[in-house]
Amino acid sequence: MSDKNAQQHTTSAALNERASRVIPGGVNSPVRAFGGVGGEPVFIADASGARMRDVDGNSYLDLVGSWGPLVLGHAHPEVVAAVTRAAGKGTSYGAPTLGEIELAEQIVGRTPCEKVRLVSSGTEATMSAVRLARAATGRDAVLKFAGCYHGHADYFLAAAGSGVATLGHPDSPGVPETATAETVVVPYNDLAAVEAAFEAHPGRIAAVVTEAIPGNMGAVAPADGFNEKLFDLAHAHGALLVSDEVMTGFRVGPGGVAAPADLYTYGKVMGGGLPAAAFGGRADLMDRISPAGPVYQAGTLSGNPLAVAAGLATLRLLDEAAYRKLDATAAEIQRLAGEALTKAGVPHRVSAPANLFSVFFGERPVRNFDDAAAQDTEAYGAFFHAMLEAGVHLPPSAFECWFVSTAIDEEALSHLAQALPRAAEAAARVRS
Repeated sequence: MSDKNAQQHTTSAALNERASRVIPGGVNSPVRAFGGVGGEPVFIADASGARMRDVDGNSYLDLVGSWGPLVLGHAHPEVVAAVTRAAGKGTSYGAPTLGEIELAEQIVGRTPCEKVRLVSSGTEATMSAVRLARAATGRDAVLKFAGCYHGHADYFLAAAGSGVATLGHPDSPGVPETATAETVVVPYNDLAAVEAAFEAHPGRIAAVVTEAIPGNMGAVAPADGFNEKLFDLAHAHGALLVSDEVMTGFRVGPGGVAAPADLYTYGKVMGGGLPAAAFGGRADLMDRISPAGPVYQAGTLSGNPLAVAAGLATLRLLDEAAYRKLDATAAEIQRLAGEALTKAGVPHRVSAPANLFSVFFGERPVRNFDDAAAQDTEAYGAFFHAMLEAGVHLPPSAFECWFVSTAIDEEALSHLAQALPRAAEAAARVRS
């Protein structure tokens, strides 16, 4: 095959067509398919620092960062070196290693957890935490918030019922009614709805599960004292609180949000870009997990030495200076985006409860999923594609967070400042 023909067969368009023949929708996670913004995804060839390059040769400033894990940027030399050393010793043992202990010690040292169990995905972490909460309380029902995402276990794929205290119903084909029969879905930031749910289901709710800072309907700030009041409310009714920090853990600060809870789940940053997650909490609860206790949980690749090496290298590099840079970079990007959209006359809300943030294309404040859903997703789609054309890779959905990394420098910020005005004008044209 000539170089020209080889190039034609490795364009994003060609690879998308090829992938669609063997992978459902052509992607291995739905949001990658550009369904929320239209068009076809770009296929990435390589990445370094704050930038990625696609198979067509286009370079992008990356504000997705693999959906959060790459807090140090792509291919950080120390992380790559740690993974390379680990791979040279073997990729998996199915037996305990020193690295697993060291990573667990890092997590326990930074968070409210007394003990943690390493797993391979955020879905696995939250699923296991709920199983433990059910065992500890002897109850079956789970309360979650509309718009919060905790992985794709059946009982988490529940849509809100017809009222604030009703049980959820399946939100995906393949999820039986019985799977969501013990899931109660209420609006986020609504403590009265939580109280009503407990009153409607006395003695049945094992756990309240919440994102410490929701990021899966876009970044939404918890109301003042919400997490703390939620903890008190759960305990008043004999339930446990599970705080999902898969997204916020070790990104918004050394220990994440660390709001009061009984159990916590982590992922993304703690794996340094490789598949790793964890759940943890009080020792008396965690000691119920097998083999210490009767609550079964297992995983062949849990504590995988490559993922552990990447996670350890990442956490050890995240010092106070790194968090200061993340916060300052996020604040500057928020300012630049807000100024460009304001100048173009595009109604928007920059929602920034931490250094992960979202830009909602609408006028109303965003406190829950209904508020987020009211935004102009068509305007966001136009904005997204104009930014992509200008070499900036944003989340291909209006309901996701923008993620910064310590690799974003002044040159990257200058690039962003030049791209934003034209993208804001593209969004304005959609609205006119």
